Amino acid sequence: MSTNDAPSIHIPRELLPNDGRFGCGPSKVRPEGLGELAAVATSYMGTSHRQSTVKKVVGSLRAGMSELFGLPDGWEILLGNGGATCFWDMATFGLIRERSQHLSFGEFSSKFASAVAAAPHLGDPMVIVSDPGTHPVAVPDPSIDVYALTHNETSTGVSMQLRRPAGDGLVVVDATSGAGGLEWDPAEVDVYYFSPQKCFAGDGGLWLAACSPRALARIDEIATSGRWVPASLDLKIAYDNSIQNQTYNTPALATIFLLDRQVQWMLEHGGLSWAAGRSAESARILYGWAQDRAFASPYVTDPAQRSNVVGTVDLEGVDAGIVSKVLRANGILDTEAYRKLGRNQLRIGMFPAIDPSDVASLTACVDFVIAEMS
Repeated sequence: MSTNDAPSIHIPRELLPNDGRFGCGPSKVRPEGLGELAAVATSYMGTSHRQSTVKKVVGSLRAGMSELFGLPDGWEILLGNGGATCFWDMATFGLIRERSQHLSFGEFSSKFASAVAAAPHLGDPMVIVSDPGTHPVAVPDPSIDVYALTHNETSTGVSMQLRRPAGDGLVVVDATSGAGGLEWDPAEVDVYYFSPQKCFAGDGGLWLAACSPRALARIDEIATSGRWVPASLDLKIAYDNSIQNQTYNTPALATIFLLDRQVQWMLEHGGLSWAAGRSAESARILYGWAQDRAFASPYVTDPAQRSNVVGTVDLEGVDAGIVSKVLRANGILDTEAYRKLGRNQLRIGMFPAIDPSDVASLTACVDFVIAEMS
């Protein structure tokens, strides 16, 4: 049977989750946040991003992020348009002095390394690779001025503890699917950058970066070095605009508003430890279920490297594509495996906005579907 011939299976209503969105980006947006956005439709949407109406929201967002992450004095939250993909290019121009080291262990962690390798003004990057489902470890090297790490590899469901290598290089972390759902220590990091369409329950198209004083000094240093940088990719321009609570060019106002509301929601409930604990509970449910089933197993074999925000579960003896198609027909969305990984698996978003009880309901629905397919 092919995935185009999925059987017609109706999951009992009592088994279904309250919210069937389990995508790994774009992720579930809380209905409460959308309701708050609708309430300001005529006073906030469609207004100038250079005026106080919007700048107050950006200021609230930047202050809230600093509080959520427990950033020390001197750190700044920078933001701009283009998403984390754009930030790879910005870092290539504005953070790497001469040479970088990259940990490559999946689709997204490899892309920053590719961008740097193509840059004619930089030396060849040092790329340390491990097989999908694992992560490598940074190696101190005196020639390296930026260590590029990935907090959570969205394609494989691998997360890593952030540790600063010995030496003077900046630690620059892609945290797109981990920020807001995994805890981290600012003492181990200089730049922690991400997009809002994962743990922060917004839309894509924006990048944010928590930057240490060392990182801000590097941005200033490169800006005065004479290196040519396109204005839209200039981190110094982004820095100067961000501390005025604005972006260089017009942002998506709805995204900024939803992001701010998600941050305030996290803070109101206990901050990052609460949000990360919520994702950890979902992960315990998902991986515990997979380990208890003959037809399922966690894809990441080392429990210490399993992600709490993106769960990957291999299936055996049943087509995962068909299972996902049946789930989708019943209103349970985006459980498909990452397309380029090529595994017979389910990939489940477990971001803080996703209720752990819905993850438990999802596992019951998978049990029901597979029993019906047998």
